[in-house]
Amino acid sequence: MGQSDRESLIEMGFPEERVKLALIRTKHSGLQPALEWLTNPDNENEVLGEEAEGQSLGTPTGNNDDNGEGQTANSLKCNDCGKTFRGMPQAQFHAEKTGHDDFSESVETIAPLTEEEKAAKLNELRAKLAQKRALEAEKDKEEFKKNEAIRRKKDQDSASLIEELQRKEQLKDIEKKRQEKAADAAAKARVKAEIEADRKARADRAAAAKALREGTTPPSASPAPAAVPAAPKASTANSARLQIRTEGSRKIPPITDTFPAETTLFEVASKIQEKTGVEPNGAVFMTTFPRKTFTGADLGATLKELGLVPSAALILKT
Repeated sequence: MGQSDRESLIEMGFPEERVKLALIRTKHSGLQPALEWLTNPDNENEVLGEEAEGQSLGTPTGNNDDNGEGQTANSLKCNDCGKTFRGMPQAQFHAEKTGHDDFSESVETIAPLTEEEKAAKLNELRAKLAQKRALEAEKDKEEFKKNEAIRRKKDQDSASLIEELQRKEQLKDIEKKRQEKAADAAAKARVKAEIEADRKARADRAAAAKALREGTTPPSASPAPAAVPAAPKASTANSARLQIRTEGSRKIPPITDTFPAETTLFEVASKIQEKTGVEPNGAVFMTTFPRKTFTGADLGATLKELGLVPSAALILKT
C-alpha cells in the first residue's frame, strides 16, 4: 500500500523526500494520514536522516533590524512573485515548477490549515488525481480500440488471402479433373475404334475365305460407315447471358447476369454464392432443354465449352 500512496502523493506535487518521511512517520497507514502529516506546519522542519544544513526554519537569521533586535524566520518568500511558503520543501517545489530562484527568509507566519481546509484540499487533490487517471484510462481505451481495429483488419486480410488461395487451388483441381476426364474419354474412344476396326477386318477375312471354299465371288468390302454429322459450329460470341433459377429448400428471385465466354462454371457459382448460399465446390447446375446436369469436373469447364454461349437458362440446386 505504501508504494501506491507514495506515487499518489508525488503526483499531487509533494517532494519525494518529504513523501518518504510522511509515510514512515504515519507507518504507511494510508493516503489521508500521510497527507495530513505533510500539510501539518509542525512537521515542516523535520527531515529524513540527518538534518540538512541551512534547511531548518525557526532559528535566528543572524540579521539585525535597525534596532539591533534579532528576528526569527517563520517562512520563505519568493522575491520573483511575492508568494510565501511555510518551509524549504514548498519553496523548492515552487522553484522547480516556476523556475524562480530568488528567495529570502521572512518573519511572516503562515497560519496552519484548519480541519475543514485540510479536508477540502484533500478532496481537491483526490479529484485532480481521479481526473488524471480517468484521462489516462480513456487514452488507454482509445489505444486499445486502435490496436484492436488493426488486428481485425490483419485477420480479415489474412482470411481473404487464404480464401483466394483456396479458390485458386480448387480451380486447379477442377481443371485437372476435367482434363483427366477428357483424356480418359479420348482413350476409350480410340480403343473402341480399334476394336471395331479389328472386328470388321476379321469379318471381311472370314467372308473371303468362305467364298473361296464355295467357289463364289467374295462379297464386296463392307461399306464405310456413314460419316458422323459434324458437330454444330461453336458460337463465336465472347460472352454468355445466363438466367439462373434455384430449385430446392432455398428460393430466391432469378439471377440474370452476363459473363465472359471463358468464365468457368465454378467462377459463376462463386460470384453468386452470396445470393444463393451454395458452396461452389458442391454446386449442381442443370439445363431444361436439352436436359443436362453439370457438376464435379464440369465446373472447371468454360461456358463456351459447355455450350452455354451466347445465352442459357440454368437451374441451381439448393
